[in-house]
Amino acid sequence: MSEKPYIDIDYVANLARIELTNEEKSTLSAQLDDILGHFEKLSAVDVDGIEPMAHTQNINNVWRVGDTPGPTFIAETLKEMAPEQRDNQVVVPKVVE
Repeated sequence: MSEKPYIDIDYVANLARIELTNEEKSTLSAQLDDILGHFEKLSAVDVDGIEPMAHTQNINNVWRVGDTPGPTFIAETLKEMAPEQRDNQVVVPKVVE
């Protein structure tokens, strides 16, 4: 393995907006060293010729026969159909608190 990177725990804690005791800093430092060690192992894996993917399974959209774009309304017609509108948007009742 290569040389261990220096981790400034105070800087990381400041970025996270948390206050740490000296004991917590020591624990966090060891944990971050372990995490970075795992990344070094992953970096050693040969991935040439492997395409990046978002899922482990091949996922495709499934379209039905009728799933094609149809006619649309112009914005003015939709605003006229809305019970209430403000700033070029349809106003709806609040459903989430």
